[in-house]
Amino acid sequence: MIFQNNKYLSIRLIYLYIFLLCLTLLGIAMYMENVMGLEPCPLCMTQRLFFAMTGLIALVAFIHNPKDWGKSVYGFVCAAFAFGGGGFAIRQIYLQHLPKDQVPACGPSLGYMLEVFPMSEVLTAMLSGDGNCAEVVWQDPVIGMSIPEWSLVGFILLGFFCVFQALRNV
Repeated sequence: MIFQNNKYLSIRLIYLYIFLLCLTLLGIAMYMENVMGLEPCPLCMTQRLFFAMTGLIALVAFIHNPKDWGKSVYGFVCAAFAFGGGGFAIRQIYLQHLPKDQVPACGPSLGYMLEVFPMSEVLTAMLSGDGNCAEVVWQDPVIGMSIPEWSLVGFILLGFFCVFQALRNV
């Protein structure tokens, strides 16, 4: 394999890059929320959770420095979280492209739901989304992509890095 003897692409280094990419994406989300004032919807919070889990698994793999089958296990678990988060990004993109008359009703904010509703209802809202998730609150001025579309790009990149890591022979 072409990358087999490349010292710059060690197992630990790739997991560190995956972790740093997740940390960067979460930092951008925090910037958008706290500086730009964009309120995250339940599906946004779910996607953040999947970025965090992908990064956490990559950080554990970086610290552990697995060999042989261990690098594959970490890689496939990271990929599962990355592609799972991509599924939630696709759900939000779907909601954003629905005709106005088919958009689900808006629910209360996530903070309010966590205080008042049982956890089962909060989880249902986080996994399925509501009318708040269909609103496009920010769009890239150059390319015109919304936050969940950029999120999907991030999940796809992470997923491919993780699969690459799991399948490579080092």
